[in-house]
Amino acid sequence: MSKFDVEKIKTGSNALRGTLVDSLADAATGAISEEDTQLSKFHGIYQQDDRDVREERRQRYLAPDHSFMIRARVPGGVCTPEQWLAMDAIANTWANGTLRLTTRQAFQFHGVLKGDLRPSLQAIDAVLMDTLAACGDVNRNVMCTTLPELSAVHRDTVAAADALSAHLSPQTTAYHEIWLDRGDGREQVVSAPDVEPIYGKTYLPRKFKVAFAIPPQNDVDVFAHDLGYVAVEDNGQLAGFNVTVGGGMGVTHGDPATYPLLAQVLGFCTPDQVNAVGETIVTIQRDFGDRSNRKHARFKYTVEDHGLEWLREEFERRAGFALGKPRPHVFTDTGDRYGWQETEDGRWHLLLFIQSGRIADHAGARQLTGLREIAKVLKGEFRLTPNQNVAIANVAAEDRDAIDAIIREHGLDTHERLSPLRLRALACVALPTCSLAMAEAERYLPDLLGKVEGLLSRHDLDGEGIGVRMTGCPNGCARPYLSEIGLVGKAPGHYNLHLGAAVDGTRLNRMVGENLDEQEILAVLDDWLGRFAKGRSGGEPFGDFIARTHPEFTGAPKEAAHA
Repeated sequence: MSKFDVEKIKTGSNALRGTLVDSLADAATGAISEEDTQLSKFHGIYQQDDRDVREERRQRYLAPDHSFMIRARVPGGVCTPEQWLAMDAIANTWANGTLRLTTRQAFQFHGVLKGDLRPSLQAIDAVLMDTLAACGDVNRNVMCTTLPELSAVHRDTVAAADALSAHLSPQTTAYHEIWLDRGDGREQVVSAPDVEPIYGKTYLPRKFKVAFAIPPQNDVDVFAHDLGYVAVEDNGQLAGFNVTVGGGMGVTHGDPATYPLLAQVLGFCTPDQVNAVGETIVTIQRDFGDRSNRKHARFKYTVEDHGLEWLREEFERRAGFALGKPRPHVFTDTGDRYGWQETEDGRWHLLLFIQSGRIADHAGARQLTGLREIAKVLKGEFRLTPNQNVAIANVAAEDRDAIDAIIREHGLDTHERLSPLRLRALACVALPTCSLAMAEAERYLPDLLGKVEGLLSRHDLDGEGIGVRMTGCPNGCARPYLSEIGLVGKAPGHYNLHLGAAVDGTRLNRMVGENLDEQEILAVLDDWLGRFAKGRSGGEPFGDFIARTHPEFTGAPKEAAHA
């Protein structure tokens, strides 16, 4: 499908309806039409097939083994116990019996059959959640730092993130008609055509991502986003946000015109200006983003092509106000802090490790069952983290013992037994379901980490928490270009190896090896870890050591990514 067809499909979709109703009613296939596959993304649904059996089925003249991935939006990652139990039930009733936590603080369900899409989305709606705009050329799930030290600032920042998520949601009634009206989706709720006041008929040129960060934690990787809000605290209260623009991770192999970019700071806004800032930036991207080439359509290229000063002038013209001067902020880390933590309000929060975000029952770690049992007694809420983990949040001191008993019974305390290397690692889903995957990620990373742990031991670096992120393709879902060690799938069993990002998320890494197999990856890492062991300064992180001793790693973002 050409890149121009996507724009044509959106324009002629009748506000994201297309022929989805007809595709869902077609009992002759487990798939939907090609055009509806594009539109289904706006509804939070991806058509997939099992690539492990694709070739076998082709040889037997069978259609691909189609199923669907559903992504539920969770603004700020905040999820009530009732919502968690509903997600658990959906996973076990209509999906593949697992829950997947994403790097955007959302839920994913895999293996849903076409006939089960409607009941799944209706179950999500029943607990006041939705999947609309979890995918597609719109603003997606709005992220927010999970467990900062300042709970008052966090409370107000989460509220701002939630409000912006609602403000930037598509206004089409198609979602309700197709999925929630309990009929066949053919009756329009309104007689007049839908009007999208922010997105218009063609929506955005590409996806758009927003994150709220609360220093000193940068777990959301705010500089990887199209639009970011960095909370500024003043005497324990939220004073406002530094606004960042133009970040993005996606790359196309072999195309030097595509590259990851870090966001730049545009200015400062007050809490009451958050929605206006978001709407203004989104409409600028709507009107100036490149619709002729989807590989050049992200907001990062709009900012890169026109410049920050142009963006500032266009913003002021549209918004009717100027942003203030950015205020100082400092980040220290992008990782999660495991175990129990107490915040200033006297509440307790337990952060648990979930390998690659996949919640399932394993031998010795019955995560799905254990978290279900916690949800039954929890008086606080769950918080999904940008690092694919989950926090049991807002627990009263007197309720900790009951939570701990469930944790021990179901083996959920894996963070106490695993190495720091494993606790910082991220991986995208990749094979067998992602259609874009060129190599393994989630299924392969644990084995590779065991071999990297061996290298650490060889160089007396046991316990070193070096960040490792792996993706099966260059689109950057696990943000590999912001990891100290980034592995990007190039072909089956082969990866591009990137090194040298900053642990606080403020510096991209650099590719040091292309299309490497496992043996080659380990040989390169062995060499670099040997240099690190001999030459690091104090407790200097691996990425910072590389940047200090090899100044070429501190160049401009696209130079650092592609030199």
